[in-house]
This record gives sequence, structure tokens and C-alpha cells, in this order.
Amino acid sequence: MINERTSGVLLHPTSLPGQFGAGDLGANAYHFVDWLLGAGQTYWQVLPLGEIGPGNSPYMSSSAFAGNVLLIDLDDLAHQGWLGAEDLIPDPGFSHNKVDYALQGTFRMARLRRAAERFFSSNNETLLSAYNVFCIAEHAWLDDYARFMTLAEQHGWCHWNEWPSALANREAHALMQLDAECAGQINFWKFCQWCFFRQWMQLKHYANERGVKLIGDVPIFVAYQSADVWSHRELFELDESGTSTVVAGVPPDYFSETGQLWGNPLYRWDEHEKTAYAWWIKRMQHAFVHFDWVRVDHFRGFAAYWEVPAGELTAINGRWMPGPGAKLFEAFENAFVELPIIAEDLGVITPDVAELRDKFKLPGMRILQFAFAEDKTNLFLPHNYIPNT
Repeated sequence: MINERTSGVLLHPTSLPGQFGAGDLGANAYHFVDWLLGAGQTYWQVLPLGEIGPGNSPYMSSSAFAGNVLLIDLDDLAHQGWLGAEDLIPDPGFSHNKVDYALQGTFRMARLRRAAERFFSSNNETLLSAYNVFCIAEHAWLDDYARFMTLAEQHGWCHWNEWPSALANREAHALMQLDAECAGQINFWKFCQWCFFRQWMQLKHYANERGVKLIGDVPIFVAYQSADVWSHRELFELDESGTSTVVAGVPPDYFSETGQLWGNPLYRWDEHEKTAYAWWIKRMQHAFVHFDWVRVDHFRGFAAYWEVPAGELTAINGRWMPGPGAKLFEAFENAFVELPIIAEDLGVITPDVAELRDKFKLPGMRILQFAFAEDKTNLFLPHNYIPNT
């Protein structure tokens, strides 16, 4: 529940100024916090910070838990002694006006690998201990994420169900062999996550000390090509080969005559319920640690979601299916002292969606950009906002 009127700015870190092809968690992120403070703002909202796959979309992350390693501040790695001055010379192809994801990705990944090599050979007991503590604390998702990224790179990012069957099916002997033969690469991905969350929590602490709160973004769905689907097949609508049987989307509306075909695998909510929604609780717990508030994207999908048969070219032939509804949020209430969740309730919102939002006293959303037309009753006009919006 929001009890006071406040304001903030939505800005993804990649849109910050940066000398290495895009913004990151470095000095300019701290300067932006200072700017927000000086401008009397309370919130900094970001898009999903998850690891991005080949499409570069933060809403199609290769993990529901991992951070985007391309946001790691390279200057900080140099300060730790893991990069040299020669590593911080920007590529002449970098633009100040737009992001070349391929170029900056190649540049940053090369330096992350170099930093990892120097870190593991440094014998710095204090930092190695901190790294090991992180790996133990986050092992529930970190181990499979690091395996997944290692295998995805080895197989050219083809779908995981096209990998050798023993690996696709996560047979114990195959995973043991992978851990032994690819330990260096697996540890590299763990190192990157340690760096990311170490830097992010330092930034969050800096912001919170100055009265600036961070709003994160949790997409309701995950990408098919993700560690989560590979390691938890039973929680998603897949056939025996691991192929999606139905996928996510939204029906035709005033934005699109054919709807939107997102293509994410859909959840087997009955299986989630059998586990008392354990995966979702872990996901939200992870988000609540790293943000002060969490915007849940496509909130209406918890009431009912649009299911499209796999293989369709548009979303027209989908159908509405019931979501978990109040059962999921009751599980959240039992797991957490409070629910700092913002419901993304835009678009065509039916009574069941509003009822679910209001039952758990979740703030909804209004978009200022939609406000200034001739209609004085426009719900997006600030003076028409209802409390807890």
C-alpha cells in the first residue's frame, strides 16, 4: 500500500552515459542517484535486470534470477586489480548515440573473462571467501544457471532440447561430467554473477542512504531458452521432447489486429500449486532483496492468461485460461511480512483482475504519457488518480 504522493524516473541502466558502448553500474549510476536526490525524486525504476539472450530483450531473460553481466562496471574490476589500463580503452566503434549490442557484448565479455582469470589466480583469501559465500548462498539457482550458460555457448545457443539428450534431460552422470570437464567456464559465470550482485547491492545501499528507492521489474513469463525451463521442465507446458505445447501472448486489441505472440512457455500452475508455489516464492524473495519495490509485468496473467497453440503465426487462435489467482498471492502473504509489489494493470482490465489487485492492496499503474487529451475524465490525468496508484 502506498500512503504518500511521490515521484521518480524510469531509466534502465543501459541508457546511462557510458564509455564502453552502453550504460552500466559504474560512476554514472551513482551520479544519477545524486541527480534524483537533487531533483526531489524518490524512486528510480528500471526494466528487468536479468541476463539477456541472443535477442537482447530484458523480457526474454536466460534466467529469472541472474543479473545481466553486461551491466558490470569494468572500472570497478580494474580497481580490484583484475583489469589493466589497456583493458579500459574504449573500442573506436562505440557510438555515443546508440548501442551496438554485438560490439559492446564482445568487448565486455572479453574483459570479464580476463578479470575472472586474474581473480581466480590472485589468491586473495578475503575476496575468494566472499565469492564462495555467495556461491553457497545462491546455489539453488546459480549452479544450474552457470551450467546452462556454459552449455548454451558450447552449442551455439540452439534450443536446449536440441543438446545431447543426456544433457537436455539433465541425467546425473552427464551433469557430473559437465561439472568436472567445464569447471573453469562454470566458475566464470558464477564469478560474473558475484560481481553483478556485489555492484548492484552497493548501488542500492548508496541510493537507499540518500532516500532513493529502487523499483525493479519482474516479467510474469520466462524465456524458453532459459536455465529455469531447462532445470524445471515439470513446471512448464512442455511435451516429452521438451518442446512447448502452448505459448504466451495477448489477444487482438486496439494495438494489434492479430494480437501479440510472445512465445514464452506457459506455466503448469497445477504443478506449482503442488509445491506451494516454491519456485515463485524463491523468485519474489530474490527480487525483494534487490529492490525496494517490484513491478510485476502483465499482472492480469495471474487472473487469466491468453494461451496460444505452439506453431501459430499470430495470437488470434488463442483462448483465455485461468491463472493461479488469489492462491499464489496468499502463498506470498504467508511467506513474506509485506508485499512491495506494483501490479502492471494496463490494457483491458476485467473485473477479476481489479478484484485480485485490490484484494491484496497492490498499487496499480497510470501512464502520464497517456493523460493529456481533451477528455477531462481520463484516468491517466494526475488529478484523477485513485489512492494506491
